[in-house]
Amino acid sequence: MSGGIVIRGGRVLTMDQHGTELPVGDVLLTDGVITAVGPELAVPPGTEVLDASGSLVLPGFVDTHRHTWQTPLRHLGAQWSLADYLQHMLVDIGARYRPEDVYAGTLLGALGALDAGITTLVDWAHIQNTPAHSDASVAALRDAGIRAVFGHGWSLEAGWMQTPGPHPADIRRVRTELLADDDALVTLAMAARGPDFVGLDRTVTDFALARELGVPITAHVAGGRADSNSRGAAVLDGAGLLGPDLTLVHVNGAPDEDLRRLADRGTSVSISPQIELTMPGLGANVAVRRMLAAGLRPSLSVDSETAAASDMFTQMRFALAAHRVDTPDPESEAGTALPAVEVLRMATEYGARAAGLADRIGSLVPGRAGDVVLLRTDTAGLAPVGSTADAVVLAGHPGLVDTVLVGGRVVKRAGRLVADLDRARELAAATAVRVTGALAAAR
Repeated sequence: MSGGIVIRGGRVLTMDQHGTELPVGDVLLTDGVITAVGPELAVPPGTEVLDASGSLVLPGFVDTHRHTWQTPLRHLGAQWSLADYLQHMLVDIGARYRPEDVYAGTLLGALGALDAGITTLVDWAHIQNTPAHSDASVAALRDAGIRAVFGHGWSLEAGWMQTPGPHPADIRRVRTELLADDDALVTLAMAARGPDFVGLDRTVTDFALARELGVPITAHVAGGRADSNSRGAAVLDGAGLLGPDLTLVHVNGAPDEDLRRLADRGTSVSISPQIELTMPGLGANVAVRRMLAAGLRPSLSVDSETAAASDMFTQMRFALAAHRVDTPDPESEAGTALPAVEVLRMATEYGARAAGLADRIGSLVPGRAGDVVLLRTDTAGLAPVGSTADAVVLAGHPGLVDTVLVGGRVVKRAGRLVADLDRARELAAATAVRVTGALAAAR
């Protein structure tokens, strides 16, 4: 928590339900919470002033699905297929990952997210080889200062999907000893394997455990390609497992009727547009248009930095492009171009909903947490700004992120992270050298 801060004189896009935009406005934060938004706000004596003149002021972005432990191996899979990724990351590398490697990857990945204006991260951590691996993930998220949902997954010591038993029981310890406070900056979810990977019976047991513990669930549903016709959503619905505490990842291959099932049950979806469009075996289809038509409001995610950029600007542009190329008839109502502001909602409001934090983040309105991003507008590549949302989605990039606050605490100021980035880079570099060296020796 912090004392009073006023973000003064910026161009404020609140992302509230009315899409309110203030050409020149202020955002007042008190003890980490937004208490007022408006022009020329009166503030208490002693309030810290952040000069936002010439800046765009937005709610922090939300990444709803990232395997953050993989950060030290950024771009290693630039030419990988899905089969390559599963073999190399989740079999060859996952079994070799130590707790200190998890800490290094999660710390640098979370700092990279903050640097790009992502203030909330769903850390999909399927690297629970030991309890110490879980502890390292949580410690790194806390040390980074990001708002995070720690998605507790399973062990990779036996290889990808070679553990058909129940979800690791250590999630109970994590819930009671590490992440019991649902109002804390770092909270808990279950990163479940789901019916496409372990069958329905095991999924029923795993989901029951998560709901007993009172934590949300996030699960992959296979079928990224348009021709996959994945019915994982239908299987879950038939078993009565869908609900507003569940987020399904990818889901692009689900038929329209199953997408409507998800919307009807209040289930969220997370898509990873860049990797879904570019990784052979996973990509070639992002069903933004069909999801919106079904009543879903998809959120966005990076997925894995082994084969994707680390920022939401990239994901927003890929999502916008995916919708616009999937146009049956540009002259028909169905062919209407997706507004950029709707894509921006995917990275803010809809992401907050998928993270289970809709009442806490996603917009700049009184009562929400002070998770705020300031973007510069004075660069040669952005100025002059007409529509704020259009500028952010079409031309935004991490280099424009000047200031970032999480819960009213400044974590990036004047273009530089407050954290010890050198230490984070050194730890991640050591992990990369060790892991790739071990792989080379094994071959």
